[in-house]
Amino acid sequence: MFQILNKKNFLVDYLGQFVDIHSHILPGIDDGAKDISDSMDIIKGFNEIGITHMITTPHVNQNYYPNTAESIHTAHNKVQNQLLHLGLKHIALESSSEYMIDSNFENLLDQKLMAPIRNKYLLIEMPFVQTPINFDQATFKIATKGYYPILAHPERYFFLHSNYKKYQDFKSKGISLQLNLLSLSNYYGKQVSKIAEKLLLDNYIDFAGTDIHNVQQLELLKNIKLSNSTLNRLVPILNRNVETFY
Repeated sequence: MFQILNKKNFLVDYLGQFVDIHSHILPGIDDGAKDISDSMDIIKGFNEIGITHMITTPHVNQNYYPNTAESIHTAHNKVQNQLLHLGLKHIALESSSEYMIDSNFENLLDQKLMAPIRNKYLLIEMPFVQTPINFDQATFKIATKGYYPILAHPERYFFLHSNYKKYQDFKSKGISLQLNLLSLSNYYGKQVSKIAEKLLLDNYIDFAGTDIHNVQQLELLKNIKLSNSTLNRLVPILNRNVETFY
């Protein structure tokens, strides 16, 4: 398990056993890796910092990325075969999805077309401009189907920043919150990093993910430095990822 044992505060030093539950590294099916070469470059970069367990989550979005089990399975197999070809058998690669709460989401639920993480968890997202009108209904339906919703990168929804109590509302309804590790830098802007720190301080964050789309983001992740106080709040969350998803 992760422990804070020294004064060096590079985040990457605490990711050696991390299980990443949010990434876009399957080739050619969303706004992440463009081809198999991109996929392998990202995975090799993860491997170099000790991340060998990855649950990829390509977008499922009716308007932009209408991925299906077949398209995701095909992309996953391309990567898995390449890993075997390169002798990287120790890389544990699984695939789920990041589901947009849109007009088609409940239809996917009803038709049992979901690919949950560990057969239990659904990673969901919202548009960045406003909460979907069917959000409460959709998240309630997730529970009725026996799944647990995890809201991706809650710190990045700017419309929630001025309505901070909404985060507690999500928690009270059984929605877990997943922090993007890049949000602990200024990559998405200072306001996002400020909210990320506050969510950590208030113990609202349940899980973490990289949400990596490309090698450039991975390089930025390697350079993140955190204070001891932030690490003290973050390390239990990193541990929870391992305990829940390893």
